[in-house]
Amino acid sequence: MVEKKITKEDEPIKFKGKYIKAIGRRKTSSAQARLYRDGRGLIVVNGLKINQYFSEGEAAVILQPLKLVGRIKDFDFSVLVRGGGKSAQAEAVRHAVTRSLIAFDKEMKPALKVKGFLTRDARKTERKKPGLKKARRAPQWSKR
Repeated sequence: MVEKKITKEDEPIKFKGKYIKAIGRRKTSSAQARLYRDGRGLIVVNGLKINQYFSEGEAAVILQPLKLVGRIKDFDFSVLVRGGGKSAQAEAVRHAVTRSLIAFDKEMKPALKVKGFLTRDARKTERKKPGLKKARRAPQWSKR
């Protein structure tokens, strides 16, 4: 039996102090983000570091608003996200991070709004209709 040694990286990261709370949504995903001031640039998603929870591309999506305002190492974020797939979750987290940044400093709003990070992407999957295979896909037509 192999025992795994508990390292510093395996321990859950806990943040202390006051925070700014914001909610972001995309498709069926919703994310609750907490922005902690005087941070080191850590982002924790559902108890895991951002690179452990999301792929590299999805993590880059989340960091977009922080890079835009040039504050990537100034804040720590603790995020709870549920529902949907990984891609929709990443966009929901980006939405929540953007909203929390604006709650922190209203002067960031114009730059973030131009890039479209503030807009709630309301597109959802269309429901399946009776008699069809999918939302719009009809069964193959046969003459005889």
